[in-house]
Amino acid sequence: MRRAASVTDYRALAKARLPHFLFEYLDGGSYAEVTLRRNVADLEAIALRQRVLSDVSDLDLSVELFGRKWAMPVGLGPVGLAGLYARRGEVQAARAASAANVPMALSTVSGCSLHEVAASGNVPWYQLYFVKDRGFVADMVERAKAEGCEALILTVDLAVPGSRYRDYRAAGGGPRRMAQLLSRPDWLWDVGICGRPISLGNLEPIVGRKAPLSDFQAWIHANFDPSVSWKDVEWLRKRWDGPLIIKGILDPDDATEVAANGADAIVVSNHGGRQLDGVVSTARALPRLVEAVAGKMPVLADGGVRSGLDVVRMLALGADFVLLGRAWAYALAAAGGAGVANVLKIIEAEMRVAMALTARTSVSGIDGNTIDRDGE
Repeated sequence: MRRAASVTDYRALAKARLPHFLFEYLDGGSYAEVTLRRNVADLEAIALRQRVLSDVSDLDLSVELFGRKWAMPVGLGPVGLAGLYARRGEVQAARAASAANVPMALSTVSGCSLHEVAASGNVPWYQLYFVKDRGFVADMVERAKAEGCEALILTVDLAVPGSRYRDYRAAGGGPRRMAQLLSRPDWLWDVGICGRPISLGNLEPIVGRKAPLSDFQAWIHANFDPSVSWKDVEWLRKRWDGPLIIKGILDPDDATEVAANGADAIVVSNHGGRQLDGVVSTARALPRLVEAVAGKMPVLADGGVRSGLDVVRMLALGADFVLLGRAWAYALAAAGGAGVANVLKIIEAEMRVAMALTARTSVSGIDGNTIDRDGE
């Protein structure tokens, strides 16, 4: 296998290894993918302010969040179906995150169940969607408590699913799907055969253990709840007394509502460009949301992060913590847990270079002055 020096390398390796329909699901956005491209381009366009002749021999990337000290302000954000990208993929990713001392958030629509991932000895944060069956939601909250999850992430930007043209184009069963699988023999052996059972771990009580992906998509469309409101956040707050993070915030008024409804943090996110196409990138939304919460809670961010330089850019825009999405999923698909471990090392190394050459020796020192406003 070709060695990967960057997230971009891992994307190319993932494309070469995954069946076409799976890569398109991972890589694609909604509609014309305008927001997907903006997330990356707007971050890349932020010029860093290079400074010289400062003592940068001792860099500290560590940061505290929710009472824990993490090795760096980076975590693995929730990625749906990651268990299909490598054999028991979320378990491998959780081990890599734990070894690097960074958090991982497990998606509700993961391949491996929360119980399986937690049983590996690496308990993740848990990401939750509101669905019409509140009994099922309450049960998932209780499972998160029972497994010892330290934080709950409520994703709120999926009241209705976005339309993803790539998924439609790549869909198909029978001979077409079989041809895609047979064209990727390494994946077929590693995941399709040795990685069984292939299921939607947390949704097994509803969709069954052997449900095909078409059933998963049908379940999403039938069960995600467009009636969800701030009252439901209040309902959840009463059932969960740990850190509650609201993910999918782009508007300052919504950020203010998060604080008023008792949550502990927000994730500035547009779902990786997979929901409402044409909305603002997270990089452009971030500063005004930081201003809206005015230090009342931590601000996390995701979207378009493809390097350690991008992490520093997000921090300079005001984020307290950054979640990776596709970056770690590409690495998992390309090289399993070893790929995730390596991409975290790459991110750390790139952060160190960016911090040293902007004369920032700690994460707390990365602020608006780290950006060269005249160079943008």
